[in-house]
Amino acid sequence: MTLPRPAFRLPAALALASALALSACATTPYTGPVEVTRFVAASPAGLGQGTIAVAFPDTVSNLAARAAFAQAVSAELARLGYTVVPEGTPASQTATIRTTRGPIAAAPVDRRGPVNVGVGGSTGGYGSGLGMGVGINLGGGRESPEALTTLEVRIARSGGETLWEGRSQIATGVKSPYSQTETSARTLAAGLFKDFPGGNGETVTLDAKKLQGQ
Repeated sequence: MTLPRPAFRLPAALALASALALSACATTPYTGPVEVTRFVAASPAGLGQGTIAVAFPDTVSNLAARAAFAQAVSAELARLGYTVVPEGTPASQTATIRTTRGPIAAAPVDRRGPVNVGVGGSTGGYGSGLGMGVGINLGGGRESPEALTTLEVRIARSGGETLWEGRSQIATGVKSPYSQTETSARTLAAGLFKDFPGGNGETVTLDAKKLQGQ
């Protein structure tokens, strides 16, 4: 009698090697924390109340990015208690918005320690040609940080006196959902105005994912 031939099975060691090879090819999207720094005037009376208009002192050629950041900041200002009026409308206060996205370059490798990353060169505004795709490879199967997106807001009275200003920034890889303009705008604005007005001169680090649910 001829016994039936057993079904072919991939040897366990070979199967494990194949799985490891596939996992090595995949990369985990890089999303850094949101770093926030804020400054508060000695006499900040009026913060969080009255009318306020948003303004962009610098030209933002990427209109989609401009709209995303204007909407994100306006939503946070309204949550704080402000009455947000259309841009260009007279108001008791003005929120001046600046936003940039620039490439991150790898710092020189120290053989005694891990690879460091930092902002390389100048930072370009949206639409300047700088942005995602200026890649570096830190290895290890994890996507490297590719770009640093920054949001700066300055709140001043109509006479020009600064009441508050802050900056939030996040480093992301090209595959991170937080590299998308609308997502990064909402996340950076949420971090910037969390626990408003914050401590004068303080710098805090926040989890980007937790800010999305705020």
